[in-house]
Amino acid sequence: MKTVERISKFAGDTFAIWVVVVATISFFVPSAFTWIAPYISILLGIIMFGMGLTLSLSDFKALLKTPKSVMIGVLAQFIIMPLVAYALANLFNLPPQAAVGVILVGCCPGGTASNVMTFLAKGNTALSVAVTSISTLLAPFLTPTLTLLLASKWLPVSTSSMFQSILQIVLVPIVLGLVVKALFKKQVEKSVTVLPLVSVVGIVAVAGAVVALNSAQIAKTGLLIMLIVILHNGFGLLLGFLAAKFLRLDYPSQKAISIEVGMQNSGLGAALALAHFSPAAAVPSAIFSVWHNISGPLLATWWGKRAAKIKEVEKADSASTRIHA
Repeated sequence: MKTVERISKFAGDTFAIWVVVVATISFFVPSAFTWIAPYISILLGIIMFGMGLTLSLSDFKALLKTPKSVMIGVLAQFIIMPLVAYALANLFNLPPQAAVGVILVGCCPGGTASNVMTFLAKGNTALSVAVTSISTLLAPFLTPTLTLLLASKWLPVSTSSMFQSILQIVLVPIVLGLVVKALFKKQVEKSVTVLPLVSVVGIVAVAGAVVALNSAQIAKTGLLIMLIVILHNGFGLLLGFLAAKFLRLDYPSQKAISIEVGMQNSGLGAALALAHFSPAAAVPSAIFSVWHNISGPLLATWWGKRAAKIKEVEKADSASTRIHA
């Protein structure tokens, strides 16, 4: 079991590398990953089930203690990213499938990796977990509605069928995870350290499958979509941080909101695009999945090192004050 735990920790620590490696291989050798496509929804369901196993009532204490911070995070998630996506789709005059794909990933809830990134950034991890959990639970209602409002000028959007898909992929597995944890708490606590490995394998497999399915389309429009994804993610990180700062949240919470807003559940975006639109609409989610797993760790590492340096300076100043006293 300890060996599996070590492998799980290693997989979690090197998550971004695996995403990039698998995405690259699947682009050049798509046949190695296209077989995964029919199982994308199942893989996402397993990941969400794992999320349910890790949740507890204590994760929602942040909602009771600091409802303002959680509300800011959730509102920023479902306002900033959809509107930035809509603006970019219009600014670059994207074709219908690409435009809907960009907007769809923008309307998804925050990704589960955001919690780890917030922890590494020395941000408010409890706030991050609360915002991810609540935005994910709201996704069956808000993601189809926002997609309808913003993307229907390009393609018809069925909110009812999207609602059912998100319910099956997200809400039902999370609730099942919560139930299993309540019934088998001791057994779940023993196995929970393996979940990062399950999540990494699942997310990497989904990213590989979506890239493989769209390798030809990515070759044609990849550079443009990559630019849009970088801008989308960058504006999300920046505007999330500025919104939290403007509304006077503390610095660790500003970092948490920034990461929450900038990192999307792109696997869900890809699954919805494939189920309700076309493989071409899944391209932005596929590229987003790769990019935010590069930008997120880079930003988190920089913030983490900066926090460590500030702490060292504060310790040195405190020691100097004691000596002179």
